[in-house]
Amino acid sequence: MTDFGNRPSRRTILKGGAVGLVTASVAPLVFSRGAWAQDFCNNPTGKNVVFGFNIPQTGSYAEEGIDQLRGYQLAVKHLNGEGDGGMLNTLKPSALKGNGVLGKKVTFVTGDTQTKTDAARDSARRMIERDKAIMITGSVSSGEAIATQSLCQEMGVIYMSGLTHSNDTTGKDKRRYGFRHYFNAYQSGVAIAPFLAKEYGRDRRAYHITADYTWGWTQEESIKKATEALGWQTVATVRSPLGIGDFSQYLTPVLNSGADVLILNHYGHDMVNSLPQAVQFGLRDRQANGKDFQVIVPMFSELMAVGAGDAVKGIIGTSNWHWNLPDEGSKAFTKSYGAEYGQPPSQSSHTGYVQALLYADACERAGTFYPPEVIKALEGFEFDGLGNGPTLYRAADHQCFKDVLVVRGNPEPTSKFDVLNIIGQASREAVTYDPAMFGGELGPYDAKKC
Repeated sequence: MTDFGNRPSRRTILKGGAVGLVTASVAPLVFSRGAWAQDFCNNPTGKNVVFGFNIPQTGSYAEEGIDQLRGYQLAVKHLNGEGDGGMLNTLKPSALKGNGVLGKKVTFVTGDTQTKTDAARDSARRMIERDKAIMITGSVSSGEAIATQSLCQEMGVIYMSGLTHSNDTTGKDKRRYGFRHYFNAYQSGVAIAPFLAKEYGRDRRAYHITADYTWGWTQEESIKKATEALGWQTVATVRSPLGIGDFSQYLTPVLNSGADVLILNHYGHDMVNSLPQAVQFGLRDRQANGKDFQVIVPMFSELMAVGAGDAVKGIIGTSNWHWNLPDEGSKAFTKSYGAEYGQPPSQSSHTGYVQALLYADACERAGTFYPPEVIKALEGFEFDGLGNGPTLYRAADHQCFKDVLVVRGNPEPTSKFDVLNIIGQASREAVTYDPAMFGGELGPYDAKKC
């Protein structure tokens, strides 16, 4: 097993990502699959191509963002033929050669979204206009992702979203130029419901405390629908702002609500704060309605679980990926990441790494950076070897469909990183839905000048 005992400092990692800006002259025409196309935004004509990594380095989701950046940095190394190649060796089918993208060395610039939608949009615009990024990727909140995706559609630059779990990202707010590898709230509901019924029965009364933005709203809606289908009653749904730290005013009413389950629709530092505080309030030690009180966190990450400490033990949730999966892609990525950073990767770093590879591979298969052709190469693409089994990038909404994991906080961890156990999974078929369910329009293929 990889030794994850020595972890480099955040300062060292970020400093290593401080790559110089790259500018490129613009040619009037580009040849694309036998047809001449008009010039497009940031057409790279030099020896390099610039990726823009737009992640929260400050704010409520900063830890997830910084780990996502680590994944991106590793992807750049592997795309350029450095290191052991990681999942370049396991992706099937693959057009990647380990010599950059279309013969151009990959460089990158970074931005800090601050876990804020306006900052995310402004940062992405700077990378496109100033740094000549051909592609933008990253996000930890769905608010960031949706704002950036909309901007990229306007500017004709492909956006490969990072961690975004709201149904809206590939639903009512989907865009032709936006793609999501990460799973969504609806899929969490489908995956977790059978396990909640088995563990806690069908006669339950649930109280939701929910992050007050697009992700929280759609997760609350999806989990509420899934649990009510089991026979559970919803006692209350209460919204909390991001980054408040102290959740006592939201937890106190739970005690006299008649609920016997608390569902925390929180992520990042909010969950790291709200779950331990719920435990400190004695919720997990009490009984209600003749039953042991339960706490559920429907969407988990490894970093959150580490941050929540002992409070996470026994808590059930869902995850997009886990570093301990036994497939060859997961093992290759975990080995590469561990050698680079001295710790196992999170699902945030994993989905970022994967999105960078998928974009690069689509360019190679299309034979061009021209966005409409790259988009068509991604739409309907079936692949394997990236850690979640056979996966489809559905053309209708640009949502990836793959197996979804159900996890539980490890009651007996053997190390700092041994915090989540996989207790089951929902199949790709089970979490597939009609794209009309969430509405939205992808919009045109036409490339625009930025």
